[in-house]
Amino acid sequence: MLLKKVMEKRGLSPVIATVLLIAIVVIIALIVFLWLRGITGEAITKFDGKNVQLVCDEVMFNAEYSGGNIYISNIGNVPIYRFKAKVSGEGSHSTVIVGEGDSEWPKDGLNQGGTYSGNLSAANANSILLIPVLIGKTQSEEKKSYTCEERQGKEISVV
Repeated sequence: MLLKKVMEKRGLSPVIATVLLIAIVVIIALIVFLWLRGITGEAITKFDGKNVQLVCDEVMFNAEYSGGNIYISNIGNVPIYRFKAKVSGEGSHSTVIVGEGDSEWPKDGLNQGGTYSGNLSAANANSILLIPVLIGKTQSEEKKSYTCEERQGKEISVV
């Protein structure tokens, strides 16, 4: 009687088992592909295929802060699209994008020899770290912005 009950139970057919196995393998391969694609990222280039990360080392600019206004001049050969400003004070900090939504900021950014002066609220701030943001092209010829590292920025004391 026990043997009869065991024989009556049915399992998956070999066709369904094969389809499920193939589907699982395809899903795992897709997950691995997307994960690896996210790790590598798309390279942004500037100046005849030079990686934008290397161009960040060539950026040179002067900056001053006085009376609520910031004064920036591009003294290098690399056009600067925008600036990321990290405003630090006693126990607080904030991040502002200089040039975003400002009619005084040049549309294409600060080219060689370009200057900018505008309002930057830095109430109760001790220092401002200006980090350049460059624009380059991806492999698909799309324009994309790239924020340089903090070490390529310039710290300004707020008086």
